[in-house]
Amino acid sequence: MKRRSSERRATAAAATSSCSQHQQKRHDNSNTGAWEENTMAILDSSGIKDSRDVQDDQLCFLEAVRSASLASDPPLAPSWRILNAIFQILVDCNSLELMMASYQLLIDLDKHYPRMYLSRSDNPESSSSDVSKIVVFEEAWSPFNFELGGEEGTSMDSCLFDSLRFSNLIEDIVETVNKSNVDLVIKPVGNLLVFQYLINVLEEDLSLRLTLYKETSNWLLLRESVLNILLGSRKLNFKSLVRDCMSILLKQCHHNILNNSQLLRTSEDTCIQSNQDSVVALATAFSELEKKTFIAVQIFLKLIMEFDVVRKQADSLGLTSRLDSFRLPILDIIVDELTYDKDSLPQFLMAFSDPKWKLELILQYFSKYLTKSSVRTRRSNDTQNDETLKGILSNFSTATKTKNTVKKVSSEAAQLLLTHAFQACLCLVHGPKQIASTIERTGATLPVICNSLISAFRNLREVDEDLEITSFAKEALFTAATVLRRKC
Repeated sequence: MKRRSSERRATAAAATSSCSQHQQKRHDNSNTGAWEENTMAILDSSGIKDSRDVQDDQLCFLEAVRSASLASDPPLAPSWRILNAIFQILVDCNSLELMMASYQLLIDLDKHYPRMYLSRSDNPESSSSDVSKIVVFEEAWSPFNFELGGEEGTSMDSCLFDSLRFSNLIEDIVETVNKSNVDLVIKPVGNLLVFQYLINVLEEDLSLRLTLYKETSNWLLLRESVLNILLGSRKLNFKSLVRDCMSILLKQCHHNILNNSQLLRTSEDTCIQSNQDSVVALATAFSELEKKTFIAVQIFLKLIMEFDVVRKQADSLGLTSRLDSFRLPILDIIVDELTYDKDSLPQFLMAFSDPKWKLELILQYFSKYLTKSSVRTRRSNDTQNDETLKGILSNFSTATKTKNTVKKVSSEAAQLLLTHAFQACLCLVHGPKQIASTIERTGATLPVICNSLISAFRNLREVDEDLEITSFAKEALFTAATVLRRKC
């Protein structure tokens, strides 16, 4: 066994050194092909029975790819087979070391070899339409393959994700975070890493397309985005997906990250297979990955929200067509869920930290109760989302208006929503790039909002004498009073 393992390390060394012996361009197919075959040969596990030897070979493979594609001069671009093999290691491996190594290598390779990039013309005489364009490598590898069905596909692409497998992955994560104790097996930890990588791919793809869309208004760019194809599949139940993501975020509040004493309560089988050091390492990794997964879920939700806003704008301009299947906007689904389950409202607002979209969510929540529904055409610009924070606060400007408002929205919910809205407003004001949009969505300057907030809480207490002002709301009122004092 040791001899076989040493032979594979020698093969890895040969694959790594072969790139330094050729000072030629990256597109030299002969050298790339030879390096690819040598590198892929490291993964040939025929005749190997010991899983430790297989893991050693996979680590050698990852090391060879990193050295050749990132550290050598000139670097050799990884092929579809190479990248697919790395991702398959991430999906299928049963080693924490392999998971982290394959995940980080994929992230680094994506940065060094992007699937697409924005090309800008340096010619000042170029027309505005020629200034920017997206260059897409059509044959580039991707962890998503929407052409695969259920159990179809070859063994080489069996690790790739379609819409159904993606939604199942999120369901597995929900099951994992819902557990009070987690058996420290590799699979749940691996799912968190795989999900984070997939969100990273979605974010990079959509961000670049959104950047160019804002310059060109070319809807085709967004129609072909990975996110749009993913969510538009009939295999995926979008409402269930959103509910699962909300469930993960809700667990962030009342599910404390498992401490070491809880994490070490592993199953007997796990303890037999692992020594104490490896169990502690896995416990620490799970705790950290769980936190990053909460962040990844928020990023995923924000990507969909951003896409929905642009889709709405394109729809009103007549840029969309029947090829663009209808899907209920994500904010509508979230507001409906929070309306039906009011107990989850405080936890969700606490967990969902993005100030821009939190403000949008609160405005839409209030609009659901305070704005009269109207008949709207498919491309009408007059929607419930046109409300502003100043307009919402006007419903609390007098005791009479406040009394009518709390009949629709309870005083406790109103207190919570107004406080979080003010917090979001403050966060946006401190971001210079978002000041303009802050004024647009708040409908007034910060001092005006502060004055209206204080008046709203004064009227809330007058209408509901039993209302207990929370410490969070008291901090908001103190901040508002401080802002007004400084402006005087």
